[in-house]
Amino acid sequence: MTSQPATRERQRDADRTRAEILEVAQHEFARHGYAGARVDEIAALMRTTKRMIYYYFGSKEQLYIAVLEKAYAEVREVERTVDVEHLAPVEAIRTLAELTFDHHDAHREFIKLVAIENIHQAEHIRKSEALGNLGTPVLDLIERILDAGTASGDFVTEADAIDVHMMISAFCFFRVANQHTFGALFGRDMTAPEHRDRQRGMVGEMIVGYLRGGGARP
Repeated sequence: MTSQPATRERQRDADRTRAEILEVAQHEFARHGYAGARVDEIAALMRTTKRMIYYYFGSKEQLYIAVLEKAYAEVREVERTVDVEHLAPVEAIRTLAELTFDHHDAHREFIKLVAIENIHQAEHIRKSEALGNLGTPVLDLIERILDAGTASGDFVTEADAIDVHMMISAFCFFRVANQHTFGALFGRDMTAPEHRDRQRGMVGEMIVGYLRGGGARP
């Protein structure tokens, strides 16, 4: 009969191995894309076998979906740190924008994975039940901020939560995803350290200005 401590230790080992595979796989998928990444190479980098990877994830596609689930879950975890109950609406939405900026700036592989999955027209995201439900928390968060801002009089624009999320994501995503083409065309590295603080402030002010009616047509 196996003791409970031994069972827990095996579970910890399995969880650790699974996490290590996901980390290596994320690097490979972000670097080579879904089609270009090879499970053989992931196994070699892990110093394990392809059979072991399939034992944990079943197939290359399931491994890729697990990588996407992990990457998106990390974004949602950052968003959950916004303390709506103790922040004024303007500060709350600015904080959400700045946290999103910080996450995308620090997690360049997430940007690559999203771009790759868009090439595949979200084929793999649609197969994940977990990812199908991951968009709800951030929309709920934004709606709570918008409701509070409308009630306080801080926000006058009748904003849609998805539109607000799109505005924040578009700015934060573009500066990383398009840094090379933008740099080649305009001679500026958008991700250079000297631009970071200004751009971080820009995304917060952009969304606050929109919600305060700054973008309304006369």
